Amino acid sequence: MNNRIIICTGGRLGEWVRPYVRAGDRLVGADRGALFLVQHGYAPDLALGDFDSVTPEELELIRSVSRETVAYDPIDKDYTDTELAFRYALEQSPSEIRMLGALGSRFDHSLANVHLLKLAMEQGIPASITDEHNTISLAEEGTTELHQSEYSHISLLPLSEEVTGITLRGFVYPLQEATLRIGQSLGISNILAEPTGTLTVRTGTLLVIQSKD
Repeated sequence: MNNRIIICTGGRLGEWVRPYVRAGDRLVGADRGALFLVQHGYAPDLALGDFDSVTPEELELIRSVSRETVAYDPIDKDYTDTELAFRYALEQSPSEIRMLGALGSRFDHSLANVHLLKLAMEQGIPASITDEHNTISLAEEGTTELHQSEYSHISLLPLSEEVTGITLRGFVYPLQEATLRIGQSLGISNILAEPTGTLTVRTGTLLVIQSKD
């Protein structure tokens, strides 16, 4: 049974989104992300946010199409619209969370959204951010499989101050028991040499960024 949640939020969105939405996905639209879903023929299971990025007419359209709409006061709230959507998703104990439109021109919002992935990891829920050029996820202690895809370049950056015991197999540039610290670029722009490669981490948290130009 598909128990995946797709969060569509208000960053960069476009037709590239369609292949990432599958039948059976639960769709959550955050603020302008809800408008995007509605305008592209999707009925959000939940639309939420302060809706300060849409007009009253657009909000009425969102309400008319979405199965449920929850509006927040733009001042009396502690979280961004994306975090509200993400925390809702976590409460549903889904099999996976994928955020679309979570990267955009506001770097502060983009970075905050990347940090949300840590909340999912702490609950053992796979989560990622995808846009037209990147898929971003986290890796902690243990071994993670990575597969060749259209996102051909793989970069590893420490999210914690230090990440130890990094071993890469099946990559053009392998690593054996390496350590990465914040401020180092050693892990930038690797490529899989085989259809599937493995990433092993002993301690710490890594950002795994799969990208294409």
